[in-house]
Amino acid sequence: MGRCGRPPAQSFVRCQFGAERSPGCSPGLTDEEFDELCFEFGLELDEITSEKDIISKEKGEEKAKGASDIILYKIDVPANRYDLLCLEGLVRGLQVFKERISLPRYEKIIPAQGEGQKLIITEETVQVRPHAVAAVLRNITFTKDRYDSFIDLQEKLHQNICRRRALVAIGTHDLDTISGPFTYTAKAPSEIKFKPLNQSQEYTASQIMDLYRTDSHLRHYLHLIENKPLYPVIYDSNGVVLSMPPIINGDHTKISVNTRNVFIECTGTDITKAKIVLDIIVTMFSEYCEKPFSVEAVEVVYPNGKTHIYPELAYRTEKVKPELINKKIGISETPSSLAKLLTRMCLKSHVTGNGNSLEVEIPPTRADIIHACDIVEDAAIAYGYNNIQMTTPKTYTIANQLPLNKLTELLRLDLAAAGFTEALTFALCSQEDIADKLGMDISATNAVRIANPKTAEFQVARTTLLPGLLKTIAANRKMPLPLKLFEISDIVVKDPNTDVGARNYRHFCAVYYNKSPGFEIIHGLLDRVMQLLEVPPNEENGYTIKAAEGSAFFPGRCAEIFAKGQSIGKLGVLHPDVITKFELTMPCSALEINIEPFV
Repeated sequence: MGRCGRPPAQSFVRCQFGAERSPGCSPGLTDEEFDELCFEFGLELDEITSEKDIISKEKGEEKAKGASDIILYKIDVPANRYDLLCLEGLVRGLQVFKERISLPRYEKIIPAQGEGQKLIITEETVQVRPHAVAAVLRNITFTKDRYDSFIDLQEKLHQNICRRRALVAIGTHDLDTISGPFTYTAKAPSEIKFKPLNQSQEYTASQIMDLYRTDSHLRHYLHLIENKPLYPVIYDSNGVVLSMPPIINGDHTKISVNTRNVFIECTGTDITKAKIVLDIIVTMFSEYCEKPFSVEAVEVVYPNGKTHIYPELAYRTEKVKPELINKKIGISETPSSLAKLLTRMCLKSHVTGNGNSLEVEIPPTRADIIHACDIVEDAAIAYGYNNIQMTTPKTYTIANQLPLNKLTELLRLDLAAAGFTEALTFALCSQEDIADKLGMDISATNAVRIANPKTAEFQVARTTLLPGLLKTIAANRKMPLPLKLFEISDIVVKDPNTDVGARNYRHFCAVYYNKSPGFEIIHGLLDRVMQLLEVPPNEENGYTIKAAEGSAFFPGRCAEIFAKGQSIGKLGVLHPDVITKFELTMPCSALEINIEPFV
């Protein structure tokens, strides 16, 4: 249930807060109660399952034998709530929501001069991944579950905010196996050599790329750097390779359940995302440090000599009017009550001034709070959407159909009654369809182009409905003749006078395909449409047709249609070249007009 219209990111979490349980027992909440709690918190309990059930569904019961029966809750987490992507964050959020614990205060510990860790960034990285941030989790205590959750969070962040490592790549290392200062640089692939994670021998960077080309997991990330002249790499003071981001860590620094001090580095192309990712990881797992919720800072030195201390763990305050929250949600709560609601959502709040303002503290875990509307939304969730009273709107309006759509619907019925079959074709097409195949140059079409088309079939927005109908006929050539098709839909053309740079026009197009051109049938259809629109056949206040030329039409068999003092379209027999290019073999007549002047 993604909030603010954002898509959800699925997260598998253990059913109990902090520990596993077997299928029969309960930590104080039934499955129904936990489902309700998730809903109240703005989440959705998607499924209650187990590892055995999952394997059984995917691979059959035979493969599921021996799998764990431990219950798993499959929860849909909003994609912008990075702090809920691991069990630690989810439990903490729910406990604060239920007012069982108060919101923890995250502390950044800056070591004494000369005692802290340092990450030096060289200028070579600018060509590949220019940004890096780092932090240390000191004296942390892992268990098997905590360690698995730590690794799982990294993978979820990689798939989510890190955009499959394109924006940020996370590396975690056993600090006790290396010594600072650390250097983040970029070198030619042949100059980088180390033993990758879980491998038995050393490889050069080029060999590593070849090694993982068939790996089901890592092959998806190779394209991020494989065509670069230099590959990013992080060394310690003794030349030990920590990682080659965003591909793989070194085996020398791999962490385990017994690791006590973790060095975390995030490299990437987006410094803002890198800082958010680092903040999320350290805030989620700093509770397991000897001093809970404390993080040791790392000094990052940039190529220009400037330094910065990470993680930022920045708290900021926002001021929101209580009446704004009440008005937007449709409730009438007191300022102190609203402050309590927001505090339950991990947004510590208190009333300021004469009670006419709320001061809301945004913790480093809530990178999703970027505007007052996000605060209003959290207040609504804490209040409960089901608790908001339904009221009759103060404004009284009567809905009515858009006149253009009403005209379109009326025409569709009568065109079908005239023996034509309606088609609905794609609004996007190839450049060839609207230009080359119709004997035009693409620059003359005034077409709106797609910046990054995924396929050649969808390069531009259509400027005419004719190609779509001709392609429909080509796909139905085995149907009995004649084929009589029509479509009433929008076309799109560039218009610098509009705020979006383009404009839609509602067109009507009809095509007759048979052994003879059937120009008289298309002409008769035009007369019928004009009769329905109550436009008489005369020049003064009606419609008329005049001989014209069109690149898509046979010479001498094309007419331009005029109505209400303006040209509204053309009709005629299509040129043999056009028919051939659309893989058709029979003569064809077509009509296309703009119906907007008749609204």
